[in-house]
Amino acid sequence: MSIPYEASRTPPYPEYKAPAADPAPVRDAATVVLLRDAGGGPEAFTLTRATSMAFSAGATVFPGGRVDPGDDLPEQFWAGTDLDPWVPMLGPDPALARQLLAAAIRETFEECGVLLARPSCGRTLADPRDFEEERARLESRELSFAEFLASHRLVPDVSLLRPLSRWITPVGEPRRYDTRFFLAALPQGQEPRQASGEASAVQWMDAATALQKFRDGDTMLMPPTWAQFHHLRQFGTVTEALEAIADGAPVLPELVPDSSPLRVRFWLEDGYYADSPHHR
Repeated sequence: MSIPYEASRTPPYPEYKAPAADPAPVRDAATVVLLRDAGGGPEAFTLTRATSMAFSAGATVFPGGRVDPGDDLPEQFWAGTDLDPWVPMLGPDPALARQLLAAAIRETFEECGVLLARPSCGRTLADPRDFEEERARLESRELSFAEFLASHRLVPDVSLLRPLSRWITPVGEPRRYDTRFFLAALPQGQEPRQASGEASAVQWMDAATALQKFRDGDTMLMPPTWAQFHHLRQFGTVTEALEAIADGAPVLPELVPDSSPLRVRFWLEDGYYADSPHHR
């Protein structure tokens, strides 16, 4: 099943003039859309970010975060891993590709307790319930991801990830991220939970439910999150979603000058703002 990710097309907008001041630095980040099958189509695990957070406070998001120095894992953790399939989305730099994949797996473990890692000499995923104390230490940065993996002889299992999309925060925002979105099926025998202090609530939602809650004003979806749900609504199963083709082209929304409330230009903006209760 080959379905291009429509939100990644190049937007046909006039050239946008960037602010005169230097833009904020762009930090690499990774987000994982964790899926399970349900009657209404694939459901995604979501977190409502605490209102105290500096970025996207109160928004419904997927597990993820920025790349940390500790995500630069030694070569030994990548023995036998083929990075070539990731080049279209993660770029040709093998070191950055590995860091993004490590960040995706680490953040998923930190934020919802699902661990996409296996013993270095085995094929079965490790049981995350055995590492709850280490998970908390990872989140507080008392423990590096490399130290955690090495102490339990684990390696990241990137075979469980699929590329989805790439979004870059608009020029002019005080915090900017180059975020790669991944898909992953919930591993058998694992169950996500509210494991991070960054979230005030967690919930499984299929695309139709998430988009309706957004229209009703019951949840806040930022454009990238809304776009992932818009993409997922076409699939009836997790397998269909994982097999779809993502082109990996970066989406760079553009701030609309002097807009109130704030608006951004991107490929699907008409649909997003038609759904948004704050822009009707």
